[in-house]
Amino acid sequence: MSETAPRNRPQTPATEPSAGTPKTLGGGRGVDPGARGRTTIADGVVEKIAGMAARDVVGVHTMGGGLARTFGVVRDRVPGGGKSVSRGVKAEVGEVQTALDLEIVVEYGVSITEVARAVRENVITAVERMTGLEVVEVDIAVSDVKLPDEEEESPEPRLQ
Repeated sequence: MSETAPRNRPQTPATEPSAGTPKTLGGGRGVDPGARGRTTIADGVVEKIAGMAARDVVGVHTMGGGLARTFGVVRDRVPGGGKSVSRGVKAEVGEVQTALDLEIVVEYGVSITEVARAVRENVITAVERMTGLEVVEVDIAVSDVKLPDEEEESPEPRLQ
């Protein structure tokens, strides 16, 4: 049975909606329109955000281990290959939480523990702010130290 007033009788002030009452359509009564539906965030999105945030920390020379960096240098030189901001980052994304593994190379002379702490703080802040996901852990593996006299890793061009 309907709760509406008969058409030939006007509504009394007691049954009229107040001016401050939000009007809803259909079955979404009282539900914020922004909360209707589901948002999923791909692992790669979180990996890119974390990679950018980690690279912003002073003392981080580059991301990724030896093999990943070698392939990255080759890919960077290929036209259209572009730099991979997610190199050295692995994310596991759930419905409301994420966990991250990062592999970094630090500059010689910096405090590795301080760089790791700063990376964690920056990554957690960026990922939580941009995605709304709770970051439950950020594991960091320091795979190398960039010495001042070392040349950048770049494969020699092959002549044929």
